[in-house]
Amino acid sequence: MKKKSAAAAHDDLSFGLHPEETAHHFVVNLGDKKGPHVYISEHFEYFESPERRRIEYSVGVQDKALKVILPYEKWKMIEEPIRFEFNQRLLRAGLKSSKFKAGFNVLPRLFGKELLLLCWAIEDADPGQIPTAIKNWQGLKPEERWWLFTMTNAATGQAVSGRNRGWRKAVRFALTENPTE
Repeated sequence: MKKKSAAAAHDDLSFGLHPEETAHHFVVNLGDKKGPHVYISEHFEYFESPERRRIEYSVGVQDKALKVILPYEKWKMIEEPIRFEFNQRLLRAGLKSSKFKAGFNVLPRLFGKELLLLCWAIEDADPGQIPTAIKNWQGLKPEERWWLFTMTNAATGQAVSGRNRGWRKAVRFALTENPTE
């Protein structure tokens, strides 16, 4: 049996993650892409073995690594703008574009931070406010998104215990009720 090259071994990684550069990454678990929820978690180790990744990425609702549980209907509303934004940046960097698929989708740490900021803004928002949240999120520079993620994650980053509290609530109001237009 032929051994895969390092590059070929990572062909399944989405949105430009290079585990040899940094193991810090985020996972978007879309399950079978039918819902009812999307689970996003943060990880600081990357494992080559698909079996080990499956174990590591199967986090419980009280696990500190789990950052948000988003209703699948809300995910569908943000999936295309997120994919478009990330792919534009990947293409500018000379990397392949990607898409979200069923199962575990691995994101580099900075893309994960940006995605989570938008997810936290909409998790408890009325679906009618999501287009405003997307516009406001798009109006932020990546560095601004990273800073807001860092502040929010430090205080209220866990999916269940941090929900609808402190910075998470502030991010929701900032992105859903303050149009950039």
